[in-house]
Amino acid sequence: MHAAKFLVAVALGLTATLARAAGFQFIEVPADADGPALKGAMWFPCSERPDKIDLGPYALSVAKDCPISGDKLPLVVVSHGRGGSFVNFYDVADTLAEAGFIVAAINHPGDTTSDRSRSDNLSAFVERPTDIKRLVSQMLSASSAASTIDPERIGFFGFSRGGYTGLVLIGANPDWAGASEFCQRSSPPPPDVGRTPGQLCQQIRKKEFPLQPLAHDPRIKAAVVADPLAIFFTAESFAAVKIPVQVWASERGGDGVTPESVAAVNRTLPTRHEYHVVPNSGHFAFVICPPAMAKAAPEICTDAPGFDRVAFHKQLNADVVAFFQAELRGR
Repeated sequence: MHAAKFLVAVALGLTATLARAAGFQFIEVPADADGPALKGAMWFPCSERPDKIDLGPYALSVAKDCPISGDKLPLVVVSHGRGGSFVNFYDVADTLAEAGFIVAAINHPGDTTSDRSRSDNLSAFVERPTDIKRLVSQMLSASSAASTIDPERIGFFGFSRGGYTGLVLIGANPDWAGASEFCQRSSPPPPDVGRTPGQLCQQIRKKEFPLQPLAHDPRIKAAVVADPLAIFFTAESFAAVKIPVQVWASERGGDGVTPESVAAVNRTLPTRHEYHVVPNSGHFAFVICPPAMAKAAPEICTDAPGFDRVAFHKQLNADVVAFFQAELRGR
């Protein structure tokens, strides 16, 4: 084992011993001029024993509303995929919290499990980065964790549309005119782009997209993007990206995310970054599937023969924590 990896492993072991469980608290970002109220939760280091909390199909083992253990802690904000929710990546959040991070995740209004009213509308793509910027501001200024967060150590984790969201936040600019060419080649558009045939592409053809860049956030110092929806980006889109990135790709893609588009992100990111392709995996391998969800949504929870999603998530979580330990805790 290389010395650097050994030190990270030791650090992980030491920080894990400082907390018995992940603390958990529901959060809300109040409505303001930039958007509606955002609901979600945060995970954080805690020295109390966990209890079970059921959130839909997910059973969390967390210490609800316990005091935060630690000071000057790094913060990681999380963005879910199309029609997802703040709890989709609870396993990543748990692992980070047990390693000494504060994690905050919200539902993107109109593009969640309970409300998909804007999932097929261009506004869902335009407003997502602003949602996360508002979340960061709330966590730093008005949350119960504000006094324990180090504002110089903020990271991002996002999947699918959440990966798109992260790329925009760290400086990437979508090429909407180029997306018009994509729409001409795809009829109807892929599911993650718009399940209502042609709705999003119709908006793009009519040039209803914003002419100014979307919201970037220089407070974010490191990002993990898992199977990002990257069809709206070109090589020139990433010119302003300056921070380290960890990119994950499924081998086969799915739901509008293509292996080729994620590979293009790897080729064109101008900064130091990691690139992990997960063998024998589909797009939704990045989402944990408890039994109730597997029964209700087999299209999301069914893997190729021989693929072990539970084992993969153990590796994913370990690698994500190691990346943020190196890029944020090392700052």
